[in-house]
Amino acid sequence: MKARIENLLAQIKELKCSNAKEIEEARVRLLGKKGEVTALFEEFRSFSPELKKEFGRTINELKQAAAAKIEELKSTVSQEQVSEGSKEDLSMPGTPFELGSRHPVSIVRQEIVDIFRKFGYDVAEGPEIEDDYHVFEALNFPQNHPARDMQDTFFVSAGHPNPLLLRTHTSSVQVRAMETMKLPIRVICPGRVFRNEAISARAHCIFHQVEGLYIDENVTFADLKQAILLFAREMFGPETQIRMRPSYFPFTEPSSEIDVSCNICHGKGCNICKGTGWLEIMGCGMVDPNVLEASGIDSSKYSGFAFGMGLERIAMLKWQVNDLRHYFENDLRFLSEFKTSIEV
Repeated sequence: MKARIENLLAQIKELKCSNAKEIEEARVRLLGKKGEVTALFEEFRSFSPELKKEFGRTINELKQAAAAKIEELKSTVSQEQVSEGSKEDLSMPGTPFELGSRHPVSIVRQEIVDIFRKFGYDVAEGPEIEDDYHVFEALNFPQNHPARDMQDTFFVSAGHPNPLLLRTHTSSVQVRAMETMKLPIRVICPGRVFRNEAISARAHCIFHQVEGLYIDENVTFADLKQAILLFAREMFGPETQIRMRPSYFPFTEPSSEIDVSCNICHGKGCNICKGTGWLEIMGCGMVDPNVLEASGIDSSKYSGFAFGMGLERIAMLKWQVNDLRHYFENDLRFLSEFKTSIEV
């Protein structure tokens, strides 16, 4: 036993390792579950009391010497690696990272904002959780107005005289603009809106809108038509034509739906425009005098127009996407098709 201990101690003192792998192999050989030092402790259990007294301290010192030698080797190897520095060739090209892309709805939103900024419009934003007054009442929706049922509203706090809700349109931002901004007002209001609708290829409970508002003295329907025509030609091409169809909205009078000539078939008829040669893009109209008065604007002196469009609808027309759900599924195969539109 004494000879074995002395032999192991000599091996430990002479132990040399050049890397972490060799150090770990030495540790396992000496101090592992089946290591040589561990085996001595196993034999030590069967010793007589006299032998335990003689060899107990010596075996413990052997174990401590082995552990200390392992730590010394680890420290030495670490310092050598630090002093050697990186062995990578920094002159070689780096690892390429694949660039992402902007979401198609974000791309369309920015294009629309840029177009109307050229026309002198500012961007206005407001809260997504709104009160009933700014979403409905100030926009000429009386409490029992049937148009409220068309909105399919998500209420946050129902049963209150002025309940909170998830806004169903960004027209609420127009109300806040009329309440706080100095006349004349020329703003667009992009944002996310919510309606309690069944999700399908043509509808979703979450979508995005851009609405516009212009209020000044002597604003006419002709001004509205010219603004929409300029926008359509900037967005879909210089040959684009528009068609205005009578419609109804509680907050505008008169009101109209806007169609643009199909930029796929150029009016000849295709599956995108369902053979009509026209594509619906937005609703618009002259701001109802009641809406102006509700925000403290003198309707006998000022007039204005408003319009609104769905961003997903514009994006579907722009890229011929046939399913609205693609915009919300985060499918990288779909989103990667818009890499050419990324801003650098």
